[in-house]
Amino acid sequence: MENSTQESHHLRSENSVTHESPYPLYAMAVSSSPAAAAAARHHHRIAVGSFLEEYTNRVDVVSFDPDSLSVKAHPALSFDHPYPPTKLMFHPASGNPSKSDLLASSGDYLRLWEVRESSIEPVAVLNNSKTSEFCAPLTSFDWNEIEPKRVGTCSIDTTCTIWDIEKNVVETQLIAHDKEVYDIAWGEARVFASVSADGSVRIFDLRDKEHSTIIYESPQPDTPLLRLAWNKQDLRYMATILMDSNKVVILDIRSPAMPVAELERHRASVNAIAWAPQSSRHICSAGDDSQALIWELPTVAGPNGIDPMSMYSAGSEINQLQWCAAQPDWIAISFANKMQLLKV
Repeated sequence: MENSTQESHHLRSENSVTHESPYPLYAMAVSSSPAAAAAARHHHRIAVGSFLEEYTNRVDVVSFDPDSLSVKAHPALSFDHPYPPTKLMFHPASGNPSKSDLLASSGDYLRLWEVRESSIEPVAVLNNSKTSEFCAPLTSFDWNEIEPKRVGTCSIDTTCTIWDIEKNVVETQLIAHDKEVYDIAWGEARVFASVSADGSVRIFDLRDKEHSTIIYESPQPDTPLLRLAWNKQDLRYMATILMDSNKVVILDIRSPAMPVAELERHRASVNAIAWAPQSSRHICSAGDDSQALIWELPTVAGPNGIDPMSMYSAGSEINQLQWCAAQPDWIAISFANKMQLLKV
């Protein structure tokens, strides 16, 4: 596609599947492994976390069957979680169905859970504070797909911590930013990037921990950057969002400072972004305008900006978005007390 003028089409609600929860939802993760039971071989596990302003929160693991377009709850696959989980992720290694799946969550600590066929067992609680049994809240984390023993967490205490979850030890901890770190994303086995309340995107290499590269800074000083998505199909590209902004900023790490594109068709703040798992040129964004927009990045952006290629209107503000490699035809969003899967 050579230019950026295109007609948007609406994703229809009959191409969606909804799971309703008793509580407001925020964190969400889609398993990269099919369910183990033969009868459920094509089912995919999805973990959803509650967002309650109290200590005891909840994580439920449900299963999605794309053939019958149904989501099934499993009361045995549900557990209490201290504070609302800020992020959930399943072990990234896809492949053969296994009897269990490893799930990670962040909040007060990084926690690992084993999801079995009919139960969930806690595996580890990882505290990144060297001086106290308490630690500063974790805002996010990312699981390294290339070396899955590595999980990187980020915290309001300005640090990023790299864990070896096989040994349950800290591989390295570094002061990443001048203010709170809000998100982290792996690019390669030893390279990760983070965004912060200080308004910068920084890239770190574990082979040279003394240095980082600033790829982008907010145009208005100290405008926090909230989310970071690294394009796994083309590692030259990243996307980030600014606090209280309707823009998605697309970055090319070869040309720091200047965005290669700014996607500005949301009518309210953007809350979540996800690159397509199977295409290097597609990205989805969702926000307070209750819209999920799918964009195709043109080779050359036209003078009037870029229009989304498709859009979906949800029932209320969309808080979260996942586009999973195991289900590339489906995008999962959460809003209010609903998790919805959209067929793309």
